[in-house]
Formats: sequence, C-alpha cells, structure tokens
Amino acid sequence: MDRKFLEKYFQDFSKLIEPNEDVMNLLLSLKDAILKVQANKGKTLIFGNGGSAAMASHFSVDLTKNAGVRCVNFNEADLITCFANDYGFENWIAKAVEFYGDPGDLLILISSSGNSINMLKGAASAKKCNFACISTFSGFLEDNPLRSAGDLNIWVDSKAYNYVENIHQMWLLALVDLIIGKTEYSA
Repeated sequence: MDRKFLEKYFQDFSKLIEPNEDVMNLLLSLKDAILKVQANKGKTLIFGNGGSAAMASHFSVDLTKNAGVRCVNFNEADLITCFANDYGFENWIAKAVEFYGDPGDLLILISSSGNSINMLKGAASAKKCNFACISTFSGFLEDNPLRSAGDLNIWVDSKAYNYVENIHQMWLLALVDLIIGKTEYSA
C-alpha cells in the first residue's frame, strides 16, 4: 500500500514538472525582468507564508550569494509581528513593500492557494510604489486572485499543497541556476 502511494505520488509529481512552454516562457521573462531591475540598480523583494516563506528565504539567499543579484525577504519574526500588530496581518506585506521597496524594484509573491489576502495587498502596494514587475507563484484554482494580480503569473495545476510548494521551489531555484548559467558551481 505505501509503495503504491509513493509510486503514484512521484508519477503525479513527474507530470507536473514536465517542461511546459508557457511556464518556461514565464520563467525566462522573469529572469530577464530580474536582470533588468538589477541593471537599473533595483532589487528583488520576495514574500511567502509558512513553507513558502522558507522557500522565499532560500531563493533570496541563493540569488544574492550565488547569482550576485540583490534580493531580500522579510522573514524576521520581529518585523512580521510588529507590522501585523500595528497594521493587521493582512497588511504586513503591503507595509513592508511600502517601507522597503523603491520604484523600479521587482516583487515576487508565493501563495499555494493564491488566496492569501496579505499577498494580494502586497501586490497592490507594489503597484502604488511603481515597481517594475510583480511576479506571482500560485496553484490550486486557475483563476485564483493572486494569479491575476501580477505581471508574470506562474501557476501549478494542482490542489495538493506539497506538489505546488515543491514545484514552486524547483522553479525558483531553476531561476537562480538560469541566471548563473550553469547547475554546478562552488557555493
């Protein structure tokens, strides 16, 4: 029984990770946008909730350290709890974007369901702050609210959290390697 579960699990995951022309074009466009923002002395800001926050941290560190692209995430408990306490949890990302973002920056928002109010308000704040690009990573329903909130909206066709989160992680780290131009390098 367990073996059958794992076989189906990995087969289903394999179908989701199959190269898809739309996703590849979006990832290539996001790479170009990140590099254009960097060339214009801007930075990339990235946010997620829960496991997606951990993913945002991983991507941010690798993009900065390994690819030489300035990227920041905001996973400090003191900042999140301060902004959530003072402005409401649904507004903390919008406030972080307002306080730390600059016109011409790039925003990446990760939400498996695409329904996270704090992500949606973060996208709206980035638009008001004249960010160069807003990219979203979501899953679940094809017409989720986050998917229509950005300029480059990358979606996983699954309602399984771990499938969506693992695909997001793979795509984000593929972006790092794509910017570097190789998969094997000294970290």
